[in-house]
Amino acid sequence: MGVGWAGEQHAEAYAKLPGVELAGIAGLEEPVRTELAERLGVERHVATWEELFEDDSLDVVSVAVPTFLHAPITIAALERGLHVLCEKPIARTPDEAADMVAAAAKAGRVLDVAFNRRQRNDVQALRRFIENGRLGQPYCTKAWWLRRSGIPTMGSWFTGRETAGGGPLIDLGIHILDYALFLLGQPKVTTVSASTYDLLGTAGVGDDVSGKSGGGGGFDVEDLASAFMRLDDGGTLLLETSWATHRMSGMEYGITIYGTEGGAELRVDEQLDTGTLTLFTEVDGVPAVTEVEAEPGGGHDEVVAQFLDSVRAGSGGEGVAAAELARVVDACYRSAEARREVALS
Repeated sequence: MGVGWAGEQHAEAYAKLPGVELAGIAGLEEPVRTELAERLGVERHVATWEELFEDDSLDVVSVAVPTFLHAPITIAALERGLHVLCEKPIARTPDEAADMVAAAAKAGRVLDVAFNRRQRNDVQALRRFIENGRLGQPYCTKAWWLRRSGIPTMGSWFTGRETAGGGPLIDLGIHILDYALFLLGQPKVTTVSASTYDLLGTAGVGDDVSGKSGGGGGFDVEDLASAFMRLDDGGTLLLETSWATHRMSGMEYGITIYGTEGGAELRVDEQLDTGTLTLFTEVDGVPAVTEVEAEPGGGHDEVVAQFLDSVRAGSGGEGVAAAELARVVDACYRSAEARREVALS
């Protein structure tokens, strides 16, 4: 349910899979919903999730709606006996995320969360290099997602703390945190020291007028966040994310990893969806630079396929891991507000 960009990605991914019937679509934007349903050959499309849940033939549901609706809709779906694939972030707060995880456990259903960036082929290629020891032991990592002018429509649900839970840290930073920890082998974050800023957004600078829903609101979230994290394996992670900042034009995300035997850097142009992956190693004591070719690929297609694999297996899903990311992001916000380091118990 939900017929924005993410909802469309989910629907198209289901429609591509053999043995899967896309039974219904729910979304308030009637023209968009109708076009998507007609394009994918879906007969039933309704305005609300309550109407969608009246269909007894449903087995799974994707929740791709504004963040403040993630917890109530997901919990209702789980109590209805459905398996759920929820868009990122899992929820606005750790408490909401914990309630969702508890509901999945009680219902005996799979709760998964759509972290599509880790599914990119270049990210997967970098993970294989790390697993194969090409970098040795990673110890210092910098990851980012930066936009010069990319606030998702000023006054939309995205720019309200009550509806979104925060700004780019919870929107883009959750992706960064997910793919960084995935690449590093899932170490635990032990402490965070973060700062957030809202100087451009509150001045009306950086709006990309992307047409997000729920317009007419204000701007009470950050437009830039930076966080230094200590990891339980002794390494560190520096995370930086912005919707608006005075930097080079465009939108870019990526990661730089320094290891004992080599380093790596991945840079992705968000708008073009093209990336460059570079390895920095030594050959016979001589510095070597290797450009790795890897088509972007991956994304929601793999997310949906893996979710359905978990459903068929009767176990799995990323709900618990996603809830842990919510705890880390919450610690970052608390650190920024208190202007001190915060430990995660």
